[in-house]
Amino acid sequence: MALAVGVWEKNKPMPKFFKSLNPYTQEIVGEYMEASPIQIEVKLEWAQMAQRDWAARSFNDRATCFEHLAQYLREHKAELALIMTQEMGKILPESLGEIEKCAAQCIHYAQHAESLLQPENIPTDAKESGVSYEPVGIVLAIMPWNFPFWQVFRYAVPALMAGNVTMLKHAPNVFGCAVAIETAFRAAGFPEGVFQTLIADVDAIQSLVADDRIGMITLTGSERAGASLAALAGSHIKKTVLELGGNDALIVLPDADLDKAAAAAVQSRMMNAGQVCIAAKRFLVHQDVKAAFTEKVLHLIQNLKQGDPLDPATKLGPLARLDLAETLERQLQKALAQGATLLCGGQRNGCNFQPTLLDNVQPDSIAFKEETFGPLAAITTVASEQEAIKLANQSRYGLSAAIWTQDLYKAKILAHQLEVGSVFVNAVVRSDSRLPIGGVKKSGYGRELSEAGIKDFCIVKAHYIN
Repeated sequence: MALAVGVWEKNKPMPKFFKSLNPYTQEIVGEYMEASPIQIEVKLEWAQMAQRDWAARSFNDRATCFEHLAQYLREHKAELALIMTQEMGKILPESLGEIEKCAAQCIHYAQHAESLLQPENIPTDAKESGVSYEPVGIVLAIMPWNFPFWQVFRYAVPALMAGNVTMLKHAPNVFGCAVAIETAFRAAGFPEGVFQTLIADVDAIQSLVADDRIGMITLTGSERAGASLAALAGSHIKKTVLELGGNDALIVLPDADLDKAAAAAVQSRMMNAGQVCIAAKRFLVHQDVKAAFTEKVLHLIQNLKQGDPLDPATKLGPLARLDLAETLERQLQKALAQGATLLCGGQRNGCNFQPTLLDNVQPDSIAFKEETFGPLAAITTVASEQEAIKLANQSRYGLSAAIWTQDLYKAKILAHQLEVGSVFVNAVVRSDSRLPIGGVKKSGYGRELSEAGIKDFCIVKAHYIN
C-alpha cells in the first residue's frame, strides 16, 4: 500500500518542504515534503479500512503488537533518542528516558486496557442493562514538539488499545521524530493504516476536522491553538481532548524540607530546558523560609552546566527554536521592567538561554500571569498558606501544582482548594500511566492516561435489554 513520497497532482502548486533544524548548531537535520490532498485522502481511506479490522481484533492481539513495539523502542533507543536530541535540543539522557517511558506506556496498556474497558452491568428495571466502551474510529492528533515521542505515545497507546486508529499531525520542527514513530509501529507489526503520520500544515488539518470519517481530535499545544481547534471541531460536532498551557505553582510552606523542595523546584523548572507544560513556573514561598529557599535554588541553578545536548555532562540544552528563545527574552525584559529582580541568568545566545531566576515577582507581572516556556523561574513571597492558595488560583490556567510541607493532613486540605487537574505533595509533578493528566480553566479539558484517559477515546454506549 506504500505511496511514493514524490507523487504530486498535475497542475497543482509545487509542494511545500518543511525543514527541521538542530537548535544547538542550526544545521538542517531533515527535510520533509508536504503531503498532497490526494495523499491525505489515501491515508484517510487506509485508516478507515484498517480501523474495522483493528477494532474487531481481541485485546490480546492488540496487546501483542504493543509488546513488540516496546521491544523495538528499547532495541533502537539510542538511534531514536539521537533523532529527538538533534531535532529539538533535548539533552541525550532526557531523550533516552523519554523512549523508555514510551516503552513502559506500551506495556502498561497492553496489560491493563482490557480490564479498564470491561463492560459494566448496571441494575435497572430491565432484565439486563449496562454500559460498554467502544472505539470512536479515527483519532486525529495534533501534537507538540517538546516531548516529541512521549506526547504521541501518551494518547496513541490507549487510543489504539481501545480499538481506534490514528492520524498524527506533529509539529513541523520534529517531523523526523514523527516519521521514526510511524516506522516503529510498522516494524512492530501493526497493520497498515493503524498509525499514520501526516506531513501537513494547518490548512490540511482544517479539512480533516470537517471530514465525517474523523471520529475525534486530540491536541496538546497552546491556549490559542486549543481555542481555535475547539471552535472548528464544535462547528462540526466533533469531540476534542485538549491539553493546553500551564502556569503551575509550587508552594513552599514554613515546615517544608527546603533541600528537597529546592532540588525539586529546579528539576521541575529546568527539565527539558524549561519546555514542560507541567513544570513549576511560579514559586510561591512563605516569607519565613523565602531567604533560605532562594539561596538554595540560586546555588543549584548557577551550577547547571549548559551546552551541547549530546555532551553527557550537559544538564541544560537549547530551546527548540529561535522564535521560542526570542519570546522568552521579551517576557524576561518586560518582567524586569515591571519590577522583578534578576538573581542570575537572563542572557540569550541564539537558542541557548541561560537558566534564569527572578525574585520579587508580583501578581501583575508577566512572569506571574503568562506561561513562560523556557528556563525561567519566578519567586513570589507569600505571608500565609491561604495567600499561597489564592495566588496559585489567580491564573487563567489550571494544569497542575505542587505543595511542599511536612504536614500531610494540611496538604490534603489545601490540595482540594487548588483549581488544577493534578496536585503533587512533596514531589515533582510528572505524568504517570496509572494517573490521569489534564487541566481545567484555560489549560483544557478531557484526560489522558489511566482509566479516565483511555475512556476519553471511547464511545460510552448504554445497553438496555428487556
